[in-house]
Amino acid sequence: MNILVTGGNGQLGTAIKELVGLYPDWRFSFYDLPELDIASEVQVTDAVRSTGCGVIVNCAAYTDVDRAETEPDIAYRVNRDGPAVLARSAKASGVLLVHVSTDYVFSGSSCRPYTETDVPDPLGVYGRSKLEGEQQIQQIAPSYLIIRTSWLYSLHGRNFLNTMLRLGAERERLGVVFDQAGTPTRASDLAGAILAMIGRAEPGRGYAGLFHYSNEGICSWYDFATAIMRLRNLPCRVSPIESASYPTPAPRPHYSVLNKGAIKTDWGFEIPHWYDALADQLSSQPANQP
Repeated sequence: MNILVTGGNGQLGTAIKELVGLYPDWRFSFYDLPELDIASEVQVTDAVRSTGCGVIVNCAAYTDVDRAETEPDIAYRVNRDGPAVLARSAKASGVLLVHVSTDYVFSGSSCRPYTETDVPDPLGVYGRSKLEGEQQIQQIAPSYLIIRTSWLYSLHGRNFLNTMLRLGAERERLGVVFDQAGTPTRASDLAGAILAMIGRAEPGRGYAGLFHYSNEGICSWYDFATAIMRLRNLPCRVSPIESASYPTPAPRPHYSVLNKGAIKTDWGFEIPHWYDALADQLSSQPANQP
């Protein structure tokens, strides 16, 4: 099986790279900027043709939630137009498109975990652009799996975990919002789920799937930060603050927990709890690294 992965140098793409050894019979081709702009019809067509892929995994995205408010054209180009280009190429080549989306397609006004059938109502440019990317795929691609996730972290790149480790080593006290609830997702867990789905997909079958995947459980950013400090034994004291005390250009969902019932039932997954996944992540990370 040949698999083309876009956004290969990002958090999720890197996590998939780290798992390729588990699939010796598969051939992976990882692409990222500048060699592949997913919004370029020519570049995408050439990449699909040259790799002879049977599956496209789209990990490429514009994820700077705040900057998206002032750079909407770029956000929409990557998050909406790019998936549309990939969907057209997947249709022309008869391949399965696996696309990663976000909990930010929801406003966070719910008081229960969001299911795949809940109506999206994004608050900002980032969420709207990601939702329109989903819709483009659903309208164009004959076979697709869309996976929404939340609060992704890893040892690679800019994310909440690495920021907290850095600040925890630099500061004695830190304020973190406690009134935004969701679920952290370890990138390697999501990568493993994606590859498992590809491996279990029936050859020649058309898919039209939308699923939620995050680690299990629920916490606030404050809870997440406190757990990081505790597990890494950092002396930094974390204090809970309200979102109003930490204004951002883009509004955040106050509750964006995802219901994973569908993906667990349909694909037979057992998903680790967020705290267990975090503990395992930090146990594999040298204490002198942020």
